[in-house]
Amino acid sequence: MKSQKKKNRKWLKGTGIVLLVLLIVGGVYTYSVFKSFKNAVETMNQPIDRKQSEKRVKPVALPKKDPFSVLMLGVDERPGDQGRSDTIIVLTVNPNNKSVKMLSIPRDTRTEIIGKGTVDKINHAYAFGGVPMSMNTVENFLDIPIDYYIQVNMDGFKDLVNAVGGVTVQNNLDFTQDGVHFPVGTVNLNGEKALSFSRMRHEDPRGDFGREARQREILQAVIKEGTSLSSLTNYSTIFSALGKNIKTNLTFDQIMDIQKNYRDAGNNIQQVEIAEKGTMIDKIYYGLVSAEEKQRVQNELKTQLNL
Repeated sequence: MKSQKKKNRKWLKGTGIVLLVLLIVGGVYTYSVFKSFKNAVETMNQPIDRKQSEKRVKPVALPKKDPFSVLMLGVDERPGDQGRSDTIIVLTVNPNNKSVKMLSIPRDTRTEIIGKGTVDKINHAYAFGGVPMSMNTVENFLDIPIDYYIQVNMDGFKDLVNAVGGVTVQNNLDFTQDGVHFPVGTVNLNGEKALSFSRMRHEDPRGDFGREARQREILQAVIKEGTSLSSLTNYSTIFSALGKNIKTNLTFDQIMDIQKNYRDAGNNIQQVEIAEKGTMIDKIYYGLVSAEEKQRVQNELKTQLNL
């Protein structure tokens, strides 16, 4: 029994990169759990009509352990409105150096919107053209191929937090959001509070950067709870929350390839930040990234992808 628990824990930790992409995971060891997980992934799978990136000489071969990238979009979906991607995170995964680089792009970043022919805030790409336009715009901005996407319904994100029994984070800023007070120190969050915690930015002197740091902390806390052995007993609720609130062009077989070939990379997650200067243009706030800063980030991610 003890040996089996260690085996389960090893599988769960090894699936760290899948967790980072899908946010949570269950131990796929019994047939019923395996089937539930597969059904959830099939529900989440949403292929998109998008040509292979011109920045790729050949398609990514996950069985051959090619480095790859994922665009994670946190979207506030509203009735009658496609919404905007207020959370934009790019993951570059390299199994050779056993690492994942996680870049948060501030939503107000000013850049060319590919396919629209305008220069605007980067999060408007989703409002104009959904996932394909977001992928193309981020790809152009970073000058790297964007291979896969994960879209998370942020309003439904609270279901994911509740499914793993809530999360615990370390808060370094005393603030109040949506009528909830978040003191400095250890804070226990249910789904509703986690959503408020991750959305606040106006009271934070770091603005979007502080907001992004809290979002990453929530994601990592969900991963921690989702990989605990106690979560194995709650797999049906966890997988149900995944299926309802996440869309991705990753297939079940691709996720299994990632679990098999990239597991060590998930144990080394490195944060990448991009510096920008807040500026008003025509009475609209934008974040401007200098050419030198953009080049620095592009070079770091290209190296990570072996480009």
